[in-house]
Amino acid sequence: MNFKSAILYRFIFVCLIFFTFIYPSLGQDPLVIKKIEDNIVFDGLPFEDIWNKVEPFPVVMFQPNYGQEPTEKTEIRLCYNDQYLFVSGRLYDMDPSKIKSATKKRDDFGGNSDGFGIILDTFDDNENALLFATTPVGLRSDFMIFNDAVGRMNHMPFNISWNTFWDVKTVINEEGWFAEIRIPISSLRFQDIDGNTTMGLIVWRSIPHKNETIIFPAIHPKYGIWAMMKPSQAQKIVFNSLKPEKPVYIAPYALSGISEVYELNDEETAYIKDNTPTLEGGLDVKYGLTSNLTLDITLNTDFAQVEADDEQVNLTRFSLFFPEKRLFFQERTSNFSFNFGGPSNLFYSRRIGIYDGKPVRIYGGARIVGRAGKWDIGFLDMQTAPIENQPSENFGVLRLRRQVFNENSYVGSMLTSRIGTDGKYNYAYGVDGIFRLFGDDYLDVKWAQSFETDSLNDPLSLKPSRIRMNWERRSEVDLGYDFSFSWSGEHFNPGMGFQMRENYYMGRGHIQYGWLPGENSKLYSHKIFLSGMKFNRVEDVSLESVTIGPGWSFQTKNSCIGNFRINYNIEDVREEYTFPSDVEIPDAEIPMGRYYYWDFRGMFITPMTKSFYTIGMLDVGQFYDGTRFSITLRPTWNISSSIELSGMYQFNRLDFKDRHQEYTSHIGRFKLMYMFSTKLSASTFIQYNSEVDAIITNFRLRYNPREGNDLYLVFNEGRNTRLDREVPALPSISDRTILVKYTYTFNL
Repeated sequence: MNFKSAILYRFIFVCLIFFTFIYPSLGQDPLVIKKIEDNIVFDGLPFEDIWNKVEPFPVVMFQPNYGQEPTEKTEIRLCYNDQYLFVSGRLYDMDPSKIKSATKKRDDFGGNSDGFGIILDTFDDNENALLFATTPVGLRSDFMIFNDAVGRMNHMPFNISWNTFWDVKTVINEEGWFAEIRIPISSLRFQDIDGNTTMGLIVWRSIPHKNETIIFPAIHPKYGIWAMMKPSQAQKIVFNSLKPEKPVYIAPYALSGISEVYELNDEETAYIKDNTPTLEGGLDVKYGLTSNLTLDITLNTDFAQVEADDEQVNLTRFSLFFPEKRLFFQERTSNFSFNFGGPSNLFYSRRIGIYDGKPVRIYGGARIVGRAGKWDIGFLDMQTAPIENQPSENFGVLRLRRQVFNENSYVGSMLTSRIGTDGKYNYAYGVDGIFRLFGDDYLDVKWAQSFETDSLNDPLSLKPSRIRMNWERRSEVDLGYDFSFSWSGEHFNPGMGFQMRENYYMGRGHIQYGWLPGENSKLYSHKIFLSGMKFNRVEDVSLESVTIGPGWSFQTKNSCIGNFRINYNIEDVREEYTFPSDVEIPDAEIPMGRYYYWDFRGMFITPMTKSFYTIGMLDVGQFYDGTRFSITLRPTWNISSSIELSGMYQFNRLDFKDRHQEYTSHIGRFKLMYMFSTKLSASTFIQYNSEVDAIITNFRLRYNPREGNDLYLVFNEGRNTRLDREVPALPSISDRTILVKYTYTFNL
């Protein structure tokens, strides 16, 4: 082991030993939730005697003026019996004509509808939670919250693809709107200890025509934009004799359709159309091993109904990240997280069933998620089919975590394996800890190594290692900071993970000061900050990248959000890279060399409480030895609760005048959704990417009469927009697919 390795390993060891003496959390007195013997009359009108015997939660205003009395009378109650958790909202409004329901789209959690919901930290782990929310038209939104709702605007700390079984009823009348939410006990995973179950609870109501949010408990806005979703700030509640359920869900599917693909003939002189009919089926099984452990089994896994990835243009020399959209990989995703910052992770589920952007058949697999004793568990094993030059592969993941020292501190480990039938392998393992030091200060430590075929695989070296240490104060008010160090060795290659850069070490610092201006200001919050990061290559300690600069971000009381910063950049390019241009224009390139330049980056969101809002992003200034102008607009218009229009346009222009080179790209997206009801919807998603000269169309009709019962009609088409860019000329249609898929879930 060399000197650097010894120093780093000893530093991690000393940190872990030191924090075994961290003080315990003081905790809070829990509320005991009332158990009822009878069922609620589930009609959306919570006025029967059972509800009157349940005390409402003492709600306060979260925004625009934290801590004040709500301007509208709001009564939120919770009770339960042996089958269900019941949540009710008496949501009065002095002007019911202004009650808004902008959409009927499942899982739409926009701020332009009146809303009411509950967050449950079912394992009381202060990091993860489930959200159930509704609107005046009875829309169902459910998703998972992870990482204690700590995230960035481009990496949000929740997963909206997660769904489970539950119901809601709503009523609108001259006094306001009213709601009842019914959650089956079998839809929740929780831990029963001596007949008692402790959870964390947050309830809230949003009133967009007043830009007002009402909440219990009184979570301080200093925690930032997702403060009202933080499990660590939830009120502790206790259920007595909450009977655990062990449900069995069996969900077979049937799929039929036809695919049309154009492929080169053997002589490579022309494209030949190939029509391939499809008729197949598969099966998903979900079984509750215990009240807090779930087993999922999947056979011939299919994701035909998943919406296409958003097109992207890469203006860097590093990897692009695409988020996971497939439902099977969504439940309790936090159990499988081993995050190195940003999208970099030891486990990236899109490595399974996707190769070079193309879907790969998944023969099947199994997953176990939940908790056993004090341990959070995530286990996954799946087998894929061979494709092109890629053999059939087995993918395995095991993740363990547990609380230590206090309720906000964890230690854990992860093991991943990727083994091909050709004998090639890739293994990775890591240990990590996140420790609440004091107040809002946290230390995050991670160390991992990878081993693979034809590599040196020396466990005593830093070459196959990945290290990250991060110290941050999680506060948006007064002084805040975030300091981190990362190391990625030249032989570190997580075969089931994702990392944007390779073979580097990095130091990053972010320091800020924030304010809540108070009742008399139009600003809800704002902060100034200074951020910087520096990347060096491992092999020779040479500089690779530097970015540093000041900025200002804000949120107004009418829900405008903005973020602006100026950056000074240094880039050292060892290998030139190019930006493809039209046939008539030579490719633009970045030659080898060192570059010094300034740029400006800004982001602005108009009030999302309105029926029409826009997200805008701007990146202008110098770019290596040229200039850059990039603008992105993302408008959304809820014409009515049944019709939603949204889109995106991105324009990129690079100009290298001294070298007489330029690059221009356009990405356009258009999405139209028509919602006949909360159960039946149709959507059209059209994308254009000038860099690949393609138009991608995706149409989906979904009928979802109840959770687990789905009928999809899916049409996908890819079109080439410049046929003469290759020889022989490309066909106008690159691929076309039409599919019908039906899934029915049996609850045994």
